[in-house]
Amino acid sequence: MNSSDGNRIRLQPMWRKVAYGGRQPGYDDNYTDETFLEEMVMNANVVKRDLLKVMIDSVSISHYLCIVALVVSTWTLTLNLDIDETTLLKLDVGLLLVGFSVLLLTTCPFSLKLLTKYVLNISFFISGLYVLAPIYHTLTRSISSDSIWALTVSLLLVHLFLHDYSGSTIRPPGALNNPKLTSNISLNASIVASVLVASRLPSRLHVFAIMLFSLQVFLFAPLITFCVKKYHFRLHLLFSFALMIVTLSVTYHLHRMFFILLLALLVFISIVCPFWLIRIQEYKFEINGPWDEAKLCFDITE
Repeated sequence: MNSSDGNRIRLQPMWRKVAYGGRQPGYDDNYTDETFLEEMVMNANVVKRDLLKVMIDSVSISHYLCIVALVVSTWTLTLNLDIDETTLLKLDVGLLLVGFSVLLLTTCPFSLKLLTKYVLNISFFISGLYVLAPIYHTLTRSISSDSIWALTVSLLLVHLFLHDYSGSTIRPPGALNNPKLTSNISLNASIVASVLVASRLPSRLHVFAIMLFSLQVFLFAPLITFCVKKYHFRLHLLFSFALMIVTLSVTYHLHRMFFILLLALLVFISIVCPFWLIRIQEYKFEINGPWDEAKLCFDITE
């Protein structure tokens, strides 16, 4: 009896680790031998992050949050008629010249063709906006102001939630990939919010000036920021910190509660969130082994 059992064990084929070989004779479907866990690796893909680096990476979020806060502050001052249309137009021209100059200086190599392209696009953009200003002026005349403000706030929240803080809303010069779908949705939300605010202004020139200002910021500010960051990262950090100081100063004189809320958000994003991210890394536990699915090592879009 023992001899027959020993012969049966010797005749049993050796178990092999195969992914799609089906059930092996003499072994259960879920059988594994003692070598199965030899290839197990713990925390192979866990990245150890540095607190200072995470805080520096969060500057992009704080930077754009300040940009939106400045736009909202300008909207508020314009609606209260503290800023007239002439001042707004001067601000638009100044922003256009500064942004255009920065874009040309940070774009390498500079070419006359690129300059001509930018000038034509901006000319068509301003002309179309001036023609559509009377339509925007009377667009929401039959809608109550409470509905307009509630919808504007909701659209700005959607804009901030879906915005691509690491990229641009417009494809930068020389880039191969177009902006993401969520970035386009975010941009559309900001444009609709700008139209709703502009429709509450008293004159068509007011509407044109505030729409030009808003679209310059929402369309071109992310592009300028992306180009500056790519050109010189320390310059980007310096500009971001200066922008935070200016924004906090403007909001402090505009409304104290708005200032406190913005300051709390900046501290939360730039200090608290990076600290939390570093702390929760201690509790991250990941195991990898032969049971993992195969992963593509190339981009399927290429």
